[in-house]
Amino acid sequence: KFEVLLFESKLTLRELSTKMDKVVDTVKAKLSVLRNKLDQIPVLQQAEDAVKVPKEYLVLGGLVMFVLLIFFGIGAGSLCNIVGFVYPAFKTFEAIESQNRAEDTQWLIYWVVYAFFSIMEAFIDFLLYWIPFFYAFKLAFLLWAMLPQTKGAKFLYDSFLKDFLKKNESKIDAVLADAKKSADSIVAEAAAVGGDAVAAAVDMAKGEQKKDK
Repeated sequence: KFEVLLFESKLTLRELSTKMDKVVDTVKAKLSVLRNKLDQIPVLQQAEDAVKVPKEYLVLGGLVMFVLLIFFGIGAGSLCNIVGFVYPAFKTFEAIESQNRAEDTQWLIYWVVYAFFSIMEAFIDFLLYWIPFFYAFKLAFLLWAMLPQTKGAKFLYDSFLKDFLKKNESKIDAVLADAKKSADSIVAEAAAVGGDAVAAAVDMAKGEQKKDK
């Protein structure tokens, strides 16, 4: 019986080893395909040369860290803000410097949509906090809105936002005008108070000088 058990255990280990070898071969083949695709990105080759780590491992490691950041909420808000600003800002700069007016329109529309949803988020932020994986959805939304392949911002703008803004344009202008007046009034009052404080300080300093004499 012992010999039979020993034989069966050896057979099981051999089968397990064979299966593991197949899995390893499959993973290596997938990594090879991924590497061939990544060869088209020069910056990854530069990163590989700098850190001496294969580019496919760098990409997979970065992807794992990215998923952990998003799904566990570690720095996810900052990451979403960076994604929502950096790439669009750079593409907006390129659009400004180019002669293609269509690109200007595309990125202007993106900033309008981004501002609209940022204002909405500010008012309902306490509710969004309780939505599971909110930042993962937000990041996906930002990418969908900004990428030229999807042009989600243009879709949202043409679908409802343009009509909404046109319908409420006069109200928005009135609110902005009132806000400007209030801001001007506050600035003027602050300047007056500051001037009075400076004048009082100067008078006090002069009084102290006279006492010393």
